[in-house]
Amino acid sequence: MVKFSNLYRENIFDSLTVDPLDVLVVGGGITGAGIALDATTRGLKTALVEMQDFSAGTSSRSTKLVHGGLRYLQQFEVSMVAEVGRERAVVYENGPHVTTPEWMLLPFYKNGNLGPWAANVGLKAYDFLARVKKNERRIMLNSKEAIEKEPLLNKKQLKGAGYYVEYKTDDARLTIEVLKKAREHGATAINYTKVTDFIYDAESKVVGAVIEDQITGKELQVYAKKVINATGPWVDELREMDSSKKGKTLHLTKGVHLVFDGKRFPLQQAIYYDNHDGRMIFAIPRSGKTYVGTTDTSYDGDIVDPAMTKLDRDYIIDAINFMFPTVGLEINDVESSWAGLRPLIEEEGKKPGEISRQDEIFISKSGLISMAGGKLTGYRKMAENVVDKIVKQLKQDLGILYSDSETKTLAISGGEVGGPDGFELFKKKKLDDAKLIGLDASVASSLIQRYGANVDKVFANVGELTNEALEANIDIIVFAQLRYAIDEECIYKPADFFVRRTGALYFEIEWVKKYKDAVTDYMAQMFHWNTEEKSYYTRELKQMLYNAVHPEE
Repeated sequence: MVKFSNLYRENIFDSLTVDPLDVLVVGGGITGAGIALDATTRGLKTALVEMQDFSAGTSSRSTKLVHGGLRYLQQFEVSMVAEVGRERAVVYENGPHVTTPEWMLLPFYKNGNLGPWAANVGLKAYDFLARVKKNERRIMLNSKEAIEKEPLLNKKQLKGAGYYVEYKTDDARLTIEVLKKAREHGATAINYTKVTDFIYDAESKVVGAVIEDQITGKELQVYAKKVINATGPWVDELREMDSSKKGKTLHLTKGVHLVFDGKRFPLQQAIYYDNHDGRMIFAIPRSGKTYVGTTDTSYDGDIVDPAMTKLDRDYIIDAINFMFPTVGLEINDVESSWAGLRPLIEEEGKKPGEISRQDEIFISKSGLISMAGGKLTGYRKMAENVVDKIVKQLKQDLGILYSDSETKTLAISGGEVGGPDGFELFKKKKLDDAKLIGLDASVASSLIQRYGANVDKVFANVGELTNEALEANIDIIVFAQLRYAIDEECIYKPADFFVRRTGALYFEIEWVKKYKDAVTDYMAQMFHWNTEEKSYYTRELKQMLYNAVHPEE
């Protein structure tokens, strides 16, 4: 199989036309990646195309939690809480390097929306529905105990807090690890490849798509028995292309998160709290930073690049100073930010925060299958449901039998460490290996957490590419990850590396500023960019750095 690298882009692109596919997945976010993995492990010949980079839309712009949807209990979405709560444990078991348990504090105040009794009942129901493990079940704290957990909390009229477990994740890395596992099992995947039209047979049934390479402009026709529209915020655009946008439609909402240096906002405990307007807010410490969000406003602007506005920024800063009054954050304290869209299914008369996150499958007259709505946590189950429909159709139409889903117990790429317990032993062994190549323990630990079972390839780069790194004027740790991303994770632009493979634009922005020019120079060499291309990608990253701090006017 051709390596999962844009160094072999032309080969990957052309391979899509060699034989007709069973399944063509359009969209390379977590939903599409999950579908590609489920389909290919059942024996379906599968390919996935993404018009941007993998996870560049919603799947790299979430709250970065694989969480059980506690707040959906307030909307009486019991079945959703039960399903995603249980799926949370599956995601953790299959990829413990990208998903880690995080104890969350849920404070409640006199006259607040949540009281001790309601919080206790809600968390107890949550434990039951989500089948939470014994050692992760909720604990109820009094006000003194809550303050001990987080001294920065607003102490006025604090009555206590619930203490329960959520799961922290790197959403973009979760997506790429799922996709890499799909590739291992035979799926083809290519980024920067856009569907420009569908292909229909004499009976007006969709039998493929016209795809365009966004780098070269080359067009190809790809044929498939089933075409799945898993494009998130773009789902309705493809339904329009298919002339099937009828009935339910998407309602896009925007969520913004702000990042602060941990020294300026020294939060020691993840908090999920009720803002003064009733909106629930997350404040989460991560890698020496604290990030806070999210807003939830209806959106009808640019889908490709939603922006933080002054209103978004000011709302979040006010929400922080409301709950953590001694911190006194100001505009200049914002170190980075991101804005993402949630493709919800339209429900008349409901506010954005009240609209269900439930997923639905739409099948048009042409046979185009569209997956809409849903949550990051439920990606595996969503994929299983849609592929179940496909195999049922193939059995009815062609008499072909395929196996049931295997993904519930299938480790994703990097997750082949024997589950969470095995990962602890794995980490100890790899820290010993890191000493042999002179790696600092904290640096090695962060690499092990990021790459899991694939860390040996990054360690090998550290040991073997020192001279090349010196020549490129890039720190060897950065260079080792860059080469791994080029060779094994299909990056093509500097933004792919700095934003989605490492998350550095959000959580290590100084690192990006320091190495952006040298990384761009090296990538220009590797991918043979002309002057115009290099200039464009340089400007693109520069604009992203600017937008991370400066709101849209």
